[in-house]
Amino acid sequence: MSARLKHISMPRRLVVAGTDTGVGKTVVSALLVRGLTACYWKPIQAGLPPLSPEPSDSQQVQQLSGCPSSAIFKEAYGLQHPASPHWAAQQEGLTLQQQRLWPPEEHGAEALVVELAGGLLVPISSHLLQIDVVGEWGLPVVLVARAGLGTINHTLLSLEALRKRRIPVLGLVLNGHGFADNATVLPHLGRTRLLAQVPQLSGLDPEVLTQVWHSSGMASWWSTAAPLPSHGRFPTPGNR
Repeated sequence: MSARLKHISMPRRLVVAGTDTGVGKTVVSALLVRGLTACYWKPIQAGLPPLSPEPSDSQQVQQLSGCPSSAIFKEAYGLQHPASPHWAAQQEGLTLQQQRLWPPEEHGAEALVVELAGGLLVPISSHLLQIDVVGEWGLPVVLVARAGLGTINHTLLSLEALRKRRIPVLGLVLNGHGFADNATVLPHLGRTRLLAQVPQLSGLDPEVLTQVWHSSGMASWWSTAAPLPSHGRFPTPGNR
């Protein structure tokens, strides 16, 4: 790919989707929040105390990216059960309403990372899939997939589902220990960019993410992004 094509102006409001649950969406979201000096929004968080011992994705992104709490938009729905949103909501006597699932647009959200729950086709209700909600937003998608064996089928099916609904795809991020051919065959067969290969990481903190932002190749796609903040200082967005 030519340098001219690689350094096109990439959107700074985007959706981070995954081929499955547990593929690394939250780490990639934190990477984008730090690299783009962006705000973050998780529309639906399924898995909160006391039923889940893990911190929420919003808390993890804030910790990993070093962004202030003011850069984190509150979830539209916070559900206790770590399960598919439709089932978790049912257990709490809730019906998730699509009109509440609309990305923030106020001042300060010019750069925004929206992290989905689980895979693209998880149900929001008995009549609505998450991917169809995304289709209403008009935001492009960064698709996160496992880098290792078994990822080709899941990734190509996810790309096909996005294209069927005319949802723009910015590209693919492969996460974790990789199988050598996947970084070549997936962009080719999926007809998309490989934005980055993120290695298996341990001891995550904002400085590690700064290093990965550059070493993974991600930074080169957003060459016009704001400079990386030092000491966790981000622009202060509007009131939440």
